[in-house]
Amino acid sequence: MSEIVRLYKYKELLLGKRAVPRQELMERLEISEATFKRDLAKLRDQLHVPIEFDRDQGGYVMRQGHTDTELPGLWFSPEEVLALVTIQQLLVQLEPGLLGPKLKPLQGRLGELLEKHGLAGKDIAKRIRIVHAGKRSLAIKSFEEVAAATMARKRMRIAHYSRQNGKTTDREVSPQRLVHYRDNWYVDAWCHLRDDVRSFSIDAISRVSILDVPAKEVTAKTIDQSVGEGYGIFGGSPKGWAKLLFTPERARWVSRERWHSKQRSETLADGSYVLEIPYSDERELVGDLLRFGADVEVLEPLQLRATVKRALHEAVGRYV
Repeated sequence: MSEIVRLYKYKELLLGKRAVPRQELMERLEISEATFKRDLAKLRDQLHVPIEFDRDQGGYVMRQGHTDTELPGLWFSPEEVLALVTIQQLLVQLEPGLLGPKLKPLQGRLGELLEKHGLAGKDIAKRIRIVHAGKRSLAIKSFEEVAAATMARKRMRIAHYSRQNGKTTDREVSPQRLVHYRDNWYVDAWCHLRDDVRSFSIDAISRVSILDVPAKEVTAKTIDQSVGEGYGIFGGSPKGWAKLLFTPERARWVSRERWHSKQRSETLADGSYVLEIPYSDERELVGDLLRFGADVEVLEPLQLRATVKRALHEAVGRYV
């Protein structure tokens, strides 16, 4: 009898109303006392199965209120199953076709568990809606290969297209982590061509070859210092702080938003809102500020203020 089968047998034996003595459990499972102790420790400490010894009845029982909801090696309450299915639906809608096929077996099993408790999995899908904005087309194969190399800690050889200069470059990288940002997937990696940390948009990777070479390990602190200190997806150490003034009307929304982990903010007497954030590359920041039109003013630095002013003038010029 395999260990997992034996552990399931404990549950079958203990779900009844009576307490089961230790000796009976050992005989029914054909195990030694040492094995029994190991099993009991694993069930309680690792799998969180609520087995208790009832001194009055002289045997082991399953804590009252426990259900028969189960997954291989795990036991969940109805609320936990509902939470799992909700997460699964979020993943499927987040990236349709990307993670869905891999989750179908789990989805089916969870659906069975929900039905036991009078919950309909299909109804859950109708109650969750994710609206995509600015999402770029992503090849499933590219994502799977990048994800596989990242998890297996292997280097990759990739062909990456730079939208900034319109060129495709072949390079060897050591993937560190996957990043989902504004509906698009990126991989933070050590670039062996540039000998530094870079963030690559996975939809811009046209070819991936997983190499049989261990990936270079980079600390999370180093990665964050390289690609996570500035505003948005652009990496590098911050070159300055943007000081922004939002109108009282727009402040009702912006004051609730988190633009950066190190942001500073202040609400003024008239209801307007001052937000300060570090940035290393102004391109994404300028694009976001232009969306607010007259509802935001760049106070500092002067260079960023001039860039936004020039962009607004050029935009107006197209409508003359």
